[in-house]
Amino acid sequence: MQTVRVRTTQNVLIDYPLASIGDRILGHLIDRLILIAYSVAVVFALADRDVDLWYIWLLLLGIPWMFFSVLFEIFMNGQTPGKQLMKTKVVRLNGTPATVGDYLLRWVFSLVDFYILSGAIALVAVAMGGKGQRIGDMVAGTSVVKLIEQREFSAKDVFVATDETHVPTFTQVTQLSDKDIELIQHALEVNRDHGNGQPVMVITEKIKMLLSIQTDLPPVQFLYTIIKDYNSLTTGR
Repeated sequence: MQTVRVRTTQNVLIDYPLASIGDRILGHLIDRLILIAYSVAVVFALADRDVDLWYIWLLLLGIPWMFFSVLFEIFMNGQTPGKQLMKTKVVRLNGTPATVGDYLLRWVFSLVDFYILSGAIALVAVAMGGKGQRIGDMVAGTSVVKLIEQREFSAKDVFVATDETHVPTFTQVTQLSDKDIELIQHALEVNRDHGNGQPVMVITEKIKMLLSIQTDLPPVQFLYTIIKDYNSLTTGR
């Protein structure tokens, strides 16, 4: 399964699988059903009011249909209601968050993707391109990924049972916070579950610099030692 490496707000890289064609089609259909339901509600609401002004109908019906996807993607960080329900999201292929300009490019080229040949162009492009990209994605350098569930935990969950015999190696760890320990654990989990050691390397260097530590311990062993030292020195604090 092809993946896209995305940088999180904690500066950790996580590999997300590309969204399947089925997920993308269902997400698109959900968005269209929402628009249809909204349009029906507007028509029923105005039917008895004898509204003949064309710009009122354009404002209430035309604009939502035209700008629905791009506005939701801009203000919902790459998701529309359909994408949110299908747990998919627009990201840039280089791993950085998509920008307003990226969303606008995808939206402009959606006229080609969805309204010529009834979406067949988008379907063929996603199926044949190898990176899950329709024409708009190719132009914007984006794709749509399937979000994987991130397990919530606290620093106290890293090691359930504190080793009472553990002798701390780096007493400077008391300068760290629970949030720092959680970030270290995220990096270790990414290394373990996805084989991506870059977050471990980056965090190791930052911890050494922050705490003025010099050690020859391998990065993974070093970070586990930091966590054990932290738990040992802060238990009951």
